[in-house]
Amino acid sequence: MKTRITELLGTRYPIIQGGMQWVGTAELASAVSNAGGLGVLTALTQPTPEALAREIARCRSMTDQPFGVNLTILPSVNPPPYEAYLDAAIDCGVQVLETAGNSPVAFIEKAKRRNMRIVHKCTSVRHALSAERNGVDAISIDGFECAGHPGEDDVGGLVLIPLAVRALRIPVIASGGIADGRGMAAAMALGAEGVNMGTRFCATVEAPIHDDIKQALVNAGERDTNLIFRSFRNTGRVLKNAISEQVVAAERRAGGCEFAEIQPLVAGQRGRATLHSGDVDGGLVWAGQVVGLIHDLPTCDELIARMARECREALSQASRWAAVEEEAGIFQEA
Repeated sequence: MKTRITELLGTRYPIIQGGMQWVGTAELASAVSNAGGLGVLTALTQPTPEALAREIARCRSMTDQPFGVNLTILPSVNPPPYEAYLDAAIDCGVQVLETAGNSPVAFIEKAKRRNMRIVHKCTSVRHALSAERNGVDAISIDGFECAGHPGEDDVGGLVLIPLAVRALRIPVIASGGIADGRGMAAAMALGAEGVNMGTRFCATVEAPIHDDIKQALVNAGERDTNLIFRSFRNTGRVLKNAISEQVVAAERRAGGCEFAEIQPLVAGQRGRATLHSGDVDGGLVWAGQVVGLIHDLPTCDELIARMARECREALSQASRWAAVEEEAGIFQEA
């Protein structure tokens, strides 16, 4: 499968495993890359830039295929040393940088000087256009269905993807709500040249997550996510569990709540412990509506091969229908 995304990233398939906190480690990234997609290490999962360099080396020992590093830039009273993490990735020879959160403009020039390809993930066309002007190489556009932070515009992928394709000159990657080859085919029919998946890759053999959490993703339906932090205009989509229900209840109370009240419930280390312990109700589990489409726990190789096959079949079926309709004269010029 060849698109501008496969040519840009050097992969066999236009399938990206997006950066995910606590999940984007060498085990998962190398498995995705070995299967022909682009695996992505999450920089801030590592406690220091030096630890990231060691993780890059570990990933390189597990795959000879391209992989990337995600750097998510978020507002913080005490921000992590973002530039030092970027320097670690550059010094280790990583060729693909996935950015998310705030504008990566401060780091683009440095990354481009070292020939890094930059994929910026955002949730609106206006932010995508800004990133394009600032020199990124591709946009990963996140629809409202996605896990993590879908923004505040609440626009789903069926609308957002073609809007982004129409507005941008650089290639667009569809993100959010994609779990199989049918979704990939739909994204490509809308003009995307690749897909980005997070939740689907969490439900694979190689994901560094407890089996009970993976099974919870398999068991969940499309209605089993919660939107949290709405009252703080920092919306996040997570799996519906005891913790996220408490957060939603607190935010919906008359008068709302202060963030300090829910902070112990949503602490990142608590979520990390949940992923490792398997206690589904122990902390936040970030997941998108795509859980409704997840019914098994394949290896990354099995998943990507199946997606490529399903995508070709879906596009072929659509082509056959178009041929039948043309022959029958169903769609004719007025």
